Amino acid sequence: MDNIKPVKVLFVCMGNICRSPTAHGVFQALVDEQGLSEEVLVDSAGTHSYHIGSPPDPRSQSTALSRGVDLSGLCARQFQSDDFIEFDYLIAMDHSNRSIMAALNPGNGQAHLALMLEYSNNIKQKEVPDPYYGDGGFDQVFDMIVDASEGLLKHIRQQYGL
Repeated sequence: MDNIKPVKVLFVCMGNICRSPTAHGVFQALVDEQGLSEEVLVDSAGTHSYHIGSPPDPRSQSTALSRGVDLSGLCARQFQSDDFIEFDYLIAMDHSNRSIMAALNPGNGQAHLALMLEYSNNIKQKEVPDPYYGDGGFDQVFDMIVDASEGLLKHIRQQYGL
């Protein structure tokens, strides 16, 4: 893939410590598994500044690690308007975060703004629920993200001939 610009994907939730780092880790694992780590670049961010510089929530890390995905190297950052220019896909976990992101659109980016579950094959819900305030839900969120990640990577492979 010499001289071909990689496809850049950014996953976004509120604080960048539960849903979006889980999506980042799951999607990166899929990309690596399919030998596309030079063709598809992955990152994550949060719409709020609550956790900048923090690692993913221990519950997210534990759930992901139990499924073979290591999130320990990730670090929270805040979404910014330049992400519309830097990335090809901006993937929000829910409508609220999608709206915040859309409001920051500088108008000169090429990024496709979508909800994560738009790429799901099996889930009827439109939003990935935030498991942060409850004790459960991390396994459900992980399963939803796996399903949508598979659909997103299939879409990207078709769009870019990868």
